[in-house]
Amino acid sequence: MVRSGRWNRGGWGLAAVLLSSLLWVCNAAAAPQPVRDYLLLGGATDEPTPHRACEAYMLRGQRQQLDIPAPEGGWSGQPQALDVFNVFAGEVSIRHGDREICGNMGDARTRDSRFRAGIGMVTVPRAGSREPIHVSWATPLKERWGPTLRLGAPSPVQQRDTARLLVRTACVAVALALALSSLMGFFTSRDRIFLMYIGACAVFVLWQAVLGGLSGYPEPWFPIGVDSAWWLVGLTACAQAVLLPMLWRLNAGHRAWPRSRGVVSAVSCALFAVALLVPWMDWTLLGWTSDVLEAAHFAGCAAALLAGVWAWSRNDRWASIGLVALAPFLVMIVADLARAQWLLAHRVEALQLAVTWLLMMAAYALNQRLGNLREQRDEMRQLADTDALTGLPNRRAGLRELGVQIERARAEGAPLVIGFLDIDLFKEINDRHGHDTGDAVLQAVAGALRGALRGRDEVFRMGGEEFLLLLPGAPRDVAAARLQQVGRRITEAGVALQVDGLALTASIGLAQWRPDHDDLAALLRRADHAMYGAKRAGRDRVMDGEQLDAVRPL
Repeated sequence: MVRSGRWNRGGWGLAAVLLSSLLWVCNAAAAPQPVRDYLLLGGATDEPTPHRACEAYMLRGQRQQLDIPAPEGGWSGQPQALDVFNVFAGEVSIRHGDREICGNMGDARTRDSRFRAGIGMVTVPRAGSREPIHVSWATPLKERWGPTLRLGAPSPVQQRDTARLLVRTACVAVALALALSSLMGFFTSRDRIFLMYIGACAVFVLWQAVLGGLSGYPEPWFPIGVDSAWWLVGLTACAQAVLLPMLWRLNAGHRAWPRSRGVVSAVSCALFAVALLVPWMDWTLLGWTSDVLEAAHFAGCAAALLAGVWAWSRNDRWASIGLVALAPFLVMIVADLARAQWLLAHRVEALQLAVTWLLMMAAYALNQRLGNLREQRDEMRQLADTDALTGLPNRRAGLRELGVQIERARAEGAPLVIGFLDIDLFKEINDRHGHDTGDAVLQAVAGALRGALRGRDEVFRMGGEEFLLLLPGAPRDVAAARLQQVGRRITEAGVALQVDGLALTASIGLAQWRPDHDDLAALLRRADHAMYGAKRAGRDRVMDGEQLDAVRPL
């Protein structure tokens, strides 16, 4: 009682201290506090607004240009923002009045920092002026791959530009996150397909970075320089070499056409070979290669669609994943053939979102595969730990579970009793009634044991006609009574078999674990010795190992 009172007083004191501290914190938070803590980074600068002047060498080669005229009545005198985006190669030049800037997507340092996903300029024309804004860019590799221009007030134009950067960055971030998740999957399963998926993510990350200009933001971390067109075509070939086999497999093409694996591998290798040859191509050949890659993409998507529909018509549940993954690419192909304006304005974002969606569907398929591998592993483990004839856990599982119960009994100080059971005269049953009857007897005994004990983890077939019974937490007298009941259940099971001349009994040895004397092997030996004592005493009984030791002559 004194000890309890001391603990009560100590507990009330601790509670009072905690309550006082909480009230003090709340009071301090409620009271107005002067701002004392801050962090100032950087310093004043005399650097002008970042932009780069246009030099003659930057504007060499075939170029296209556009003069954006002033509205009727001339410019209003308000600031005008022009953003040029979806530029896949070369320098962009923007000029109005005496201002002229150049920039490219491979180096954000060459661009106005107010524009993050494109090359832009903010100019303030004189009110009533009719001087147009001159824009020029390198001739695109192929038709309908020219830049998109947006003119308007600075705030909405810059907000849309920032939104494009966020979408492009988010797609790359998702690809990196999926790659890390796949790495965890590889460590779990050691399945090489996860490493292949990580490689695909790496290719798509680099391709997206060059496609959307992220390779040069905020400064070049993947220096492509003036060779952005070559890098883009080469990485597009690598991306196609990964994308087309992925779509084919997700749409069950390897099941629709079992011999397609060699063809798909050959196509993939050919695309990688094209990527290696890109650095030696001139501009004309580079444009032709770009057209071939686009045609290969259309053909690959069409083949994947046919395979997916074929598999789906045969109730292949995996095909639905492939068709869902393919859907964005099909939408883009249809929009491109229809010359949809939205695709011209958002081609980069549409491509990145489609690839990101594909990677997500592939990751889902990999997770399904990992789940199947785990189920197969669990089934194999279950088969390895289960006796095929009786359905009971086998000797391996029994020894493992006995070790667990011994450790639990040691930690909790609880009693642990085991029974070692042997079917009496089982060899004579086999010789007299046949092995089929012997198998039926083993199954009947297994059923009786499952019915007499609480759980499946308490009954194990140790081999032949021997069974191990675990009774954790039961005192010796209670365990002995339950084992007696087990013997009666076995006899009843023998009667239920209705085999003439069959009398089914069992001898059971009981042993209780002794913390200071027994390990697993010693406990089993004592139970086995008690079981043989039951047989010597006339069979069909339970023999307590300690009682047997007490009457053993010295």
